[in-house]
Amino acid sequence: MASSLALPSTSTKSSSLCQSFVPKRTHQPSFVSCERSEPVNGKPRVPIINDGTLPKFLQAKRLENAVSRNNSRLKIFTGTANPSLSQEIAWYMGFDLGKVNIKRFADGEIYVQLQESVRGCDVYLIQSTCPPANENLMELLVMIDACRRASAKTITAVIPYFGYARADRKTQGRESIGAKLVANLITEAGADRVLACDLHSGQSMGYFDIPVDHVYCQPVVLDYLASKKISSNDLVVVSPDVGGVARARAFAKKLSDAPLAIVDKRRQGHNVAEVMNLIGDVKGKVAVMVDDMIDTAGTIAKGAALLHQEGAREVYACCTHAVFSPPAIERLSSGLFQEVIVTNTIPAMEKNYFPQLTVLSVANLLGETIWRVHDDCSVSSIFQ
Repeated sequence: MASSLALPSTSTKSSSLCQSFVPKRTHQPSFVSCERSEPVNGKPRVPIINDGTLPKFLQAKRLENAVSRNNSRLKIFTGTANPSLSQEIAWYMGFDLGKVNIKRFADGEIYVQLQESVRGCDVYLIQSTCPPANENLMELLVMIDACRRASAKTITAVIPYFGYARADRKTQGRESIGAKLVANLITEAGADRVLACDLHSGQSMGYFDIPVDHVYCQPVVLDYLASKKISSNDLVVVSPDVGGVARARAFAKKLSDAPLAIVDKRRQGHNVAEVMNLIGDVKGKVAVMVDDMIDTAGTIAKGAALLHQEGAREVYACCTHAVFSPPAIERLSSGLFQEVIVTNTIPAMEKNYFPQLTVLSVANLLGETIWRVHDDCSVSSIFQ
């Protein structure tokens, strides 16, 4: 990396939250530094840790769970949207994934059958509504229904990426509020609780008539940035639009109250953005752009171009959900970004790899959250 940076270290609670895609239960992965300078065979750099590097509050839970898992009434099942993340979560929690048969009929209808009893169990269904969004959403609903009809005690829908959260209000006449509709569907299907990561807007939690645990993935990205050597005097956090200012301000606060800049844009249509102005000073700075998702990358790419015009030395892009709809890859790999840092709430497909991409895992974070929900412990204390 061209820059040399020294960010303050984040809390020990977040330092466990960077790991590889699929840790093996029979073979512990070796530790790899978060600062690998070159990608391997064009694939994204994936910082990983092993059990020996987990902080005590996570390591102790991991070992405790591995010992007592056979006596638990907790069951974890996964849909087909992101099985690798589900496997990591189960590994962290000391469980094997529940057996379930999911298939499609010739006409596309979804069939779900649980292959083990869940009567009286607390069931956690892990399924993102990533592309194909409607297929994965329907699969989640059918899984919830199968668990309800199998007499599960409680059903928690773990949705790392809740795709319909963008349709959270009416900005024009005769628009639907898709987030409310999907919330009703999940509730009526039989879910007792929802666990979601970095919703597009917090108000989406209010659309559910059941409890919602909102998980923030910032600790994962902050932990990775803290491994770099960026001087805090050279750092500025940038919100790519006015709507993300609260998110960027919270991110900047965790980086020793780094200064904040805002890209002011005028959106002319869905997935079409026009950058208009920059509020703040980025000249000679390392700019870290923070957003909840990257879809077509139009907003963040035009924002990065503006930052370079205003004299930014380097630009990093950080987001939780890597939707990467075309032409996102072309925009992100065009040389505007020093690095694009995302998490695996949406599976990273090999066709979307490019040299600047870094994928961080949220498996430990979600696994710890599930345990705290199951044990009736505080979830918000993870992020303090």
